[in-house]
Amino acid sequence: MVNKQTLLSFFREKTKKPLSFKDMVNLMGLSRSEAHALKKVLRRMLQDGDIVLTRKGLYVPASDVNLMTGYFEAHKEGYGFVIMEKPGERDIFIPARATSGAMDNDRVVARMENRQKRDGAIIRILERAHTRIAGRLEIQKAASYVRPMNKSIAFDLYIPPNDRGGARNGDAVVAEILNYPADRKPPSGRIVKVIKKPEDPASEVEAVIDEFSIPRRFPKNVAEEAKMLAVKGMREAAKEKRKDLTGLPTVTIDGERARDFDDAVSIKLTEHGYMLWVHIADVGYYVPWESVIDLEARKRGTSIYFPDRVIPMLPNELSEDLCSLRPDVERLAFTAEMDFGRHGEKLNAKFYPSLIKSNERMTYTSVRKILIDNDKHERKRYDYLLSDFELMAELCGVLRKKRLGRGSLDFDLPEPEVLLDMQGRPEAIVKAERNFAHIIIEEFMVAANEAVAEYLAELETPALYRIHEEPDTQKMDGILRYVKPLRSALHGARYEPKNFSALLREVKGRPEEEIVNYMILRSLKQARYSPLNAGHFGLASGHYTHFTSPIRRYPDLIVHRILREVLHKKHISERRKQELETMLPDIAFNSSRMERLSGEAENEVLNAMRVWFMKDKVGDEFEGRVVNVTPYGLKIRLKDFYVEGFLHVSYMTDDFYEFNERTMTLYGKNKKRSYTIGKELKVKVDRVDMEERTVIFGV
Repeated sequence: MVNKQTLLSFFREKTKKPLSFKDMVNLMGLSRSEAHALKKVLRRMLQDGDIVLTRKGLYVPASDVNLMTGYFEAHKEGYGFVIMEKPGERDIFIPARATSGAMDNDRVVARMENRQKRDGAIIRILERAHTRIAGRLEIQKAASYVRPMNKSIAFDLYIPPNDRGGARNGDAVVAEILNYPADRKPPSGRIVKVIKKPEDPASEVEAVIDEFSIPRRFPKNVAEEAKMLAVKGMREAAKEKRKDLTGLPTVTIDGERARDFDDAVSIKLTEHGYMLWVHIADVGYYVPWESVIDLEARKRGTSIYFPDRVIPMLPNELSEDLCSLRPDVERLAFTAEMDFGRHGEKLNAKFYPSLIKSNERMTYTSVRKILIDNDKHERKRYDYLLSDFELMAELCGVLRKKRLGRGSLDFDLPEPEVLLDMQGRPEAIVKAERNFAHIIIEEFMVAANEAVAEYLAELETPALYRIHEEPDTQKMDGILRYVKPLRSALHGARYEPKNFSALLREVKGRPEEEIVNYMILRSLKQARYSPLNAGHFGLASGHYTHFTSPIRRYPDLIVHRILREVLHKKHISERRKQELETMLPDIAFNSSRMERLSGEAENEVLNAMRVWFMKDKVGDEFEGRVVNVTPYGLKIRLKDFYVEGFLHVSYMTDDFYEFNERTMTLYGKNKKRSYTIGKELKVKVDRVDMEERTVIFGV
C-alpha cells in the first residue's frame, strides 16, 4: 500500500538520493493503479511540506535538505520564530527579510541556514492562518490602506478604490485578503464589513467577534442535523453494549454559570485504596467521523468563552442538552474506571461506554462550603453524599502529593473574572476564586487523561497527545537572572520539572510568589497537540492526552473515537493505522492553532471590559503593583480591581530612567529610585484608550 509512511521508509532505507516519479515507480515495482495512488500521495506530501520537488523535478524528503515544517510566530517588528511541529526541535529565528510574507500562525516550511545560531528562512507557506484581517481604514490622496489591529501583522493591506465597500477614512473594518505579500508585490484586499463603533460592552464583544472572524451561527446543514439528533435522542443507544451505572452515586462539579456539563465523578473506598470513576459525555456516539457536525467542530477546534456568552464548538442541542450530563436524566457517557492504592499509585484502569444518571449538579462554591467551611445547611442538604465528598477530598490529597512529588509544576496563578450587571456592563473585575473543589476536579481529570494516554501508548495505536516540551535554555536566562537570589533549588541544575517545582515551593507565600509564577509560565513553551508523544513537562508526565472535555475541545472527541475503536475491535488494522497517521497531524495543528486564536480573542474581550470598567474612573488614584518591566515603562496591576494598565516612562518625570535588562529594572540616574517586578506604588488613571483597549496610568 502506497502511503506517506511507506514512502518515507522507502527514501530512508532504499535510497539516499533525489528521485524522479518514473524512478520511484520502477524501484518500487508499482502497477499502474499503484502509480496513480503514488501521485496522489506525493501531491499531499508536497502540500504538507514532508517532501520537496527540486528544480530538476526530483523528489527528496524535506529533512534531507535542512527543511522543517512548523508554524510562524510573528513579532510586531517583522521578525519571528518558526515553532517546529516535530517535538524536541528548537525554534528557528526568522529575520524580517526572510519571512517570505508569512503571517502570524501560518503553517510554513523553513530552511535552516545557520544551525549553530538557529537562524533560517521561510521558503514556502503551506497554509494561511488569516484570510481576513481587522483594522482601520486610512484613505490618502494616492491610495487607501487597512492598518491591522493585530500588531503581529507587520504590513498594511492596500485597498483599491472600488473595493472600499462604502467604508470611510478612520472606520474600523474587516478586509478579505486577495493577494498576500510577495517579493515585489504588496498585499491587497477588499473590505467586506464595516465594524460599527461599539456603544456598550456587548457591542464591543461583537466587534471582537468580527475582528477574529469567529462564526456566530452554525451552517444550515449543521443546525438541521443537530435538531434531528435532538429529536432522535438516545433511542438507538440500547443497541450498543453499555455498562449501566445509573445506580452509582454520581455528581457533576462546575462553576455557577456553567451550562454544559461534560464530566461527572463517582468514588468508592476499597480494600486496597480507592475506586474512582470519571464519566465523560459520549459526544462521539452522536457525532461520527466526517459528519457535517464533525467537520464544523474540527474547523472551530474549541468553544470560546466570553463574560457574556459562549461561542460553542457544538450546536446547543448537543452541548447544552443531549450530551450535557444534567442531574436526574439518563445520559450516555464514556467512563474511565481507575483503581488507586493508598498512596495514589494507579493499580488498574479500564474504559467503556456507559449509561449514567447524575444525582446532583454541584458547584465549586457548594463543595467548598461542605468540605472547608463545614457549613451546616449545605452539609444537611447533601447529607447522603457527604462520605463521597470526604473520600474525594482524601483521594485528591493523595494524588496531588504524588504528582507534586514527581516534580509536577504547581502554578497558583490568579485569573480575572468579569462580573456583569443586569445591563451586561462590567460592575467589577475581580480575582477568580480557585478553591479546594476546583483542585479535586483538576486532579481527577489529570488522572483520567494520563490513564487514557498510557493505555493508547501501550497499544502503540495512533493517537493525539497533549504535549508540553522542555523549555529552551536560552529563553530561561531572563527569569533565572531575576530569581537568582531565590534559586538555591536550581543552582547548577538542569531545567527539569522537579527543579522548577522546588523553586515554586521556595517562593510560596513570599511577595515575589505571583511574579515568579508568571515569569516561569511565560518562559515555558506553550502546550500543544501532537500525534507524537513527547510527554508533558509541566505535569512531569510521560503520557498525557485530552479526554475529559469533548463538548468544548475537538482533540478530546478524536481521542474518544480512537479509544472506542480499539476497545471495540481489540486490534486496529495496519490500513486503519495509516489512515489515522495521515489525518492526525493536520487535526493536531489546526486544534493547536484554534486554541491559540480563542485565547487571543478571550484576552481581547477582557481588555475591552477593563477599559469600559475604568472609563469613568479617569483621574482616580489607586494602589498598584508592577507585574512587568520594559524599556518603555511599567505594566501595573491595581490592588482594588484585577485591572492592568501601562505607565509609560515618559510619564515618570521625577527622574531620567534607564532600563537594566539583566535585572529587569528601571533605574533613576539621579534619585537612584528603582522599579522592579513586585514593587508597589500609587498611580492615577490618566486616560483609557477605547480603540486600543488599554488603560494608561500616570503618577
